[in-house]
Amino acid sequence: MTHVKMTPVHPGEILSEEFLSPMRISRAFIAKGLNLPEADIDDIVEGRRRIEADTALRLARFFGNSAQFWFGMQMQYDLDKADELHGDRIDKEVSVYRQES
Repeated sequence: MTHVKMTPVHPGEILSEEFLSPMRISRAFIAKGLNLPEADIDDIVEGRRRIEADTALRLARFFGNSAQFWFGMQMQYDLDKADELHGDRIDKEVSVYRQES
């Protein structure tokens, strides 16, 4: 069976496509609501900046969801990118532990 690897989706894309656009919230408005520079929001939405723990807490407060939701998306993105960049090499370099009977 062949595994098809999907391109990792940055949480900023989720923020934009699933929250800002459908709710008609501008980047300037959310930046003000989060008390963050608009440039930070631009960088997150454009995939140039991570969602750090502090930002996850702010987004959770703003949208009424959990910081784990936002931070978890960032962690998953980071792991997917690491696997995309280094997974094949790590598979070759590291052997699976097998306990001897």
